[in-house]
Amino acid sequence: MLVIKSSPWNYDRREVLRKTWAKERLQNGVWIRRVFISGTVGTGIEKHKLNKLMSLENREHHDILQWDFNDSFFNLTLKQVLFLEWMQKSCPQVRFLLNGDDDIFANTDNMVEYLQSLGDNDGSKHLFAGHLIRYVGPIRESGSKYFIPVQIQESNSYPPYCGGGGFLLSGFTARVIYNMSHIIPILPIDDVYMV
Repeated sequence: MLVIKSSPWNYDRREVLRKTWAKERLQNGVWIRRVFISGTVGTGIEKHKLNKLMSLENREHHDILQWDFNDSFFNLTLKQVLFLEWMQKSCPQVRFLLNGDDDIFANTDNMVEYLQSLGDNDGSKHLFAGHLIRYVGPIRESGSKYFIPVQIQESNSYPPYCGGGGFLLSGFTARVIYNMSHIIPILPIDDVYMV
């Protein structure tokens, strides 16, 4: 399953992905499915109009999950946890997920081949793969997009995590992360939280 974080504004990106690497299809005997996950933006009439457009888009494509929270950088972790909750309830049989942003390119054909080459992992064992980032910590400069105050993250270092635009994980690992989300407070940096 391709789980793609997308802001309501990003209709053009979603359309490109539907026609390119995120196209739903059968690849090497495996169904590649897609879902865009989103919150809401704006207020009042603007929010209402955009939600109506998202609803029409979803009626056509059946590939959008939207929750009623402000779709902002610091709510990406909330978006992830809500998706994991939905997955647990609605499609627990998912074996592997690519969790990514709507501004990346992913070679899904290569991912299928890689996952099939694992042999002993059918999604029922841990798998978390991506661009490993180590030896970094929270940004303490208040003007930065990535600013994390000490009240939210006391430690000056993050554990190693997969960053960037996306990572690959097994259904088993996704369920473990969801279960742990009940006891681990949400951290605004979703890549770090998903470790």
